[in-house]
Amino acid sequence: MTAADRVAWIELSSVTLPLAVPVSDAKVLTGRQRPMTEVVFLFAEIGTEDGHEGIGFGYSKRAGGPGQFAHAAEIAPVLIGEDPSDIGKIWTKLSWAGASVGRSGLATQAIAAIDIALWDLKAKRAGLPLAKLLGAHRDSVRCYNTSGGFLNAPLEEVLENAEASVAAGIGGIKIKVGHPDHAEDMRRVTAVRERLGDAFPLMVDANQQWDRPAAQRMGRALEDFGLTWIEEPLDAYDAEGHAALAAALDTPIATGEMLTSVAEHCELIDRRAADIIQPDAPRIGGITNFLKLATLADHHRLQLAPHFAMEIHLHLAAAYPSEPWVEHFDWLEPLFNERLTIKDGRMHVPARPGLGITLTDQARAWTTAHARIDARP
Repeated sequence: MTAADRVAWIELSSVTLPLAVPVSDAKVLTGRQRPMTEVVFLFAEIGTEDGHEGIGFGYSKRAGGPGQFAHAAEIAPVLIGEDPSDIGKIWTKLSWAGASVGRSGLATQAIAAIDIALWDLKAKRAGLPLAKLLGAHRDSVRCYNTSGGFLNAPLEEVLENAEASVAAGIGGIKIKVGHPDHAEDMRRVTAVRERLGDAFPLMVDANQQWDRPAAQRMGRALEDFGLTWIEEPLDAYDAEGHAALAAALDTPIATGEMLTSVAEHCELIDRRAADIIQPDAPRIGGITNFLKLATLADHHRLQLAPHFAMEIHLHLAAAYPSEPWVEHFDWLEPLFNERLTIKDGRMHVPARPGLGITLTDQARAWTTAHARIDARP
């Protein structure tokens, strides 16, 4: 790339991915949400005057997809003519372009897809996988499966899914808890633990549906299962409650996936409210913000287990100093032509430059909105 290369165009697409089976976690059983039937993705594709290209994405579940797309389309014109290497500068410029809606929530999620595309472009231009560009500590990351353990699935199906994941080389199993009947949670956890054995990494996720007393009781009841972590036992913004729980239990507490800025994660860290922090790059503003948070988390000796979007988070987890986890979901497979390699409990960083992903024809067919910006407004 010459020194004079500039962003020439950006294409934004809203893509609706239908789920094969509607899924339910504790938020559905408590009546707060409906079963999830689809995930809406915001894709950003960026091209430069010299012909370099990058792709990034964000997503929304149940609501927010049209809003993300609309906000991204409003702010994207400020990219035209910018040096794509100046990713930090561009992030700030995008943030100021939409300053009236703040620096968290939907606003940062719209920026994230663009930011991730710029990092993908930069790594491709260097001929390196993104993890290598960032400075990898490892070429593979421990991975665990979530998509087989939702509460809508009967217990026998959860057990079958867990066995299939282990056979496929996945290194950990997470199942959903937070059932209104706590005895049902205990029955499911007991059965999965017995099926996997005492030594296999097992996690549970309550999806914020316990109050403080319930979280204390369930946390104590689950201590004997040797869980790798208990995830989101309380409301995502209850840093004080999470801190008390983390101090009271031997089982590690994991949370952070629902937060939408670095600042919100700082409260968790300052209050020692999590043993394992679970940031989501598409939710907190992209890779630029993720790297800021990762530096802070490492300084406080926290474990890292990024949420969802393994195609992005594999690279970011590989660049984290201490051994992390990455979450395996098979939901996104129809969107991408490539597959990630999993073996011996670990997900391997692909040798392909950048994120190493390209969109399928099916993803293009699921596009519900599209915008191209290729000239200054």
